[in-house]
Amino acid sequence: MVHDFQQHGAWRASVAAALESWRDWARTTDLLDAASEQRLARALDRLREDKLTVAFVAEFSRGKSELINAIFFADYGQRILPSAAGRTTMCPTELRYDSGHAPCIRLLPIDTRARHLSTSDFRDDPGAWTEVPLDPASPERMHEAFRQVSMTRRVTVQEAQRYGLYDETDPDLAVTLGEDGLVEISQWRHAIINFPHPLLEQGLVILDTPGLNAIGTEPELTLNLIPNAHAVLFILAAETGVTKSDIEVWRKHIGGAPGRIAVLNKIDAMWDELKTPLENDAEIARQQHSAAQLLGLEAHQVFPVSAQKALVARINGDTALLEQSRIAQLEAALFNQLIPARQDILRRQLQEDVDSVLAAQQALAGSRGRSQLEQLQELKSLRGKNRTVIAHMVKRVELEKKEFDASLFKLQGTRAVFTRLSTELYTTLGMDVVERETAAVRTAMEAARFATGMRAPVREFFDQARANLVQSNAKLSEIAAMMETMYRKFSAEHGLSLAVPGALSLDRYRKDIDEIEDIYQKQFGTATLLITSRGTLLQRFFDSIASRIRHTFRLANGEVEAWLKVAMAPLEAQIRQHRDQLRGRQASIQRIHDATDSLEQKIAAFEAIQGDLDELKTRLTELAQGVRTALDADPKPLERAA
Repeated sequence: MVHDFQQHGAWRASVAAALESWRDWARTTDLLDAASEQRLARALDRLREDKLTVAFVAEFSRGKSELINAIFFADYGQRILPSAAGRTTMCPTELRYDSGHAPCIRLLPIDTRARHLSTSDFRDDPGAWTEVPLDPASPERMHEAFRQVSMTRRVTVQEAQRYGLYDETDPDLAVTLGEDGLVEISQWRHAIINFPHPLLEQGLVILDTPGLNAIGTEPELTLNLIPNAHAVLFILAAETGVTKSDIEVWRKHIGGAPGRIAVLNKIDAMWDELKTPLENDAEIARQQHSAAQLLGLEAHQVFPVSAQKALVARINGDTALLEQSRIAQLEAALFNQLIPARQDILRRQLQEDVDSVLAAQQALAGSRGRSQLEQLQELKSLRGKNRTVIAHMVKRVELEKKEFDASLFKLQGTRAVFTRLSTELYTTLGMDVVERETAAVRTAMEAARFATGMRAPVREFFDQARANLVQSNAKLSEIAAMMETMYRKFSAEHGLSLAVPGALSLDRYRKDIDEIEDIYQKQFGTATLLITSRGTLLQRFFDSIASRIRHTFRLANGEVEAWLKVAMAPLEAQIRQHRDQLRGRQASIQRIHDATDSLEQKIAAFEAIQGDLDELKTRLTELAQGVRTALDADPKPLERAA
């Protein structure tokens, strides 16, 4: 696995190096306008920030933590994540690595659930987290620090209800009430473990979730973390098979999306010493087929394993037991699917960036070449001409420059319209609009007399979010149409080769809203509303839904701001280049007129420049092809070469 991730990391590094070489060269040759600079910067950020998230989801005591230990941490010679009978992972736990921070465990206190904020809203607030240092050199001390994710505390029913963690109408929660009238809850809401493990250093993120009934109490899992995971391992127990709650969670939260894998763990419980190995294998196969049928999968999509035996085998170097645990088949399926799929997504995104930047740079280089050729022909036409003809040409160039300056003045009026339309855009897209609508919906929900009365304001919340994006899209189309007219007119008037900037669409953000609502509908249908108390309902979903929608609009705002900022960049780059060329023509002909320069010398200089431009175009093609070659390369040879 480390080898596979190193190959992926080497591929990313190779693509990044090719992109950086291209960008640096384009800067020195003045072929990089603001739009292209921004696009290349975004491409490099994609490569640097690329993460592969694997989520582990299961009922209590299915062996999630043990499976993580077996797959990722066996080299430490002991369990790193707490793993024992009963519930050990009490809060969602992310294992990742950020070299900018010291190894530590960041813990979000459970009392943050009393505020109208989701876990995501606290991520960038250091003051909200409790930090526990980690010592990677000491597995024993690391294991002790990791036990924090198992910590609980006992609170009153009122406090548990305030956190949305207790509802007397929920039979699963009602049994947690002790004889002392207190309820046991997790001490922490979320844990982020920053740990310099080789796989985590390469961009792997591991998500260990609490038991299935905790998924509903922390909507961050169902609305954000699990849906956005690149792979989800759904873990079942071989001896019990697929339970009713397993089927419900599979259908509601996981399903058959790409990268979703079912794992039948604890097959060692079915190793009956009174049966032959073939009989044991047949019994496991029957359970495998039964689980596949109940989950709507093919049998080969369910992987029987023994995480505990795999961990023991790796610690003790027992190859026979490791083979018997069948862990290798699961790992091969997981990483053979995960890494290539993620690489394909990155490759497609980066290829779009490469094509866009190359088109813009070819337009600039082509415009520069045409201008140089026109000047060269103009100079050649002066051979044998008298001073009167040359003086006439000086005046003609001066007139061209005045006309160009006049059109720039008219362009200012178009800019004013562009600014007005951009301002109008934010009346439907701005974050202040989202905040107002969120507050209004929360007020309406609190005023509802019955839980079912909350459906209307929530439905209106989603409808309004979609309507805002539709209106914003229409305004963006209006801006794009205005710019297209302006570009085409400017091109026609001054003989420029201007590529019209691509229009921006917000459709993908509208799809995000649809997906969020779909998750809400699955988890909080009418039956749930009828049996769940109003306060618990508010706590369970609305803060997280509002946070997801805020996040969606924040991303949309960021993309729109970037697009508006560079929408004029290709035009401005060509205007600047054309203005410089007009000035150069004017000065060149004037000097010839004043007999300060030799005409033949000037022609020779322009012919040399023309040759340089041909070399520049060739180099541009080579560098762009270098990026494409890096994108299409097989990671394995890259890693071996590294």
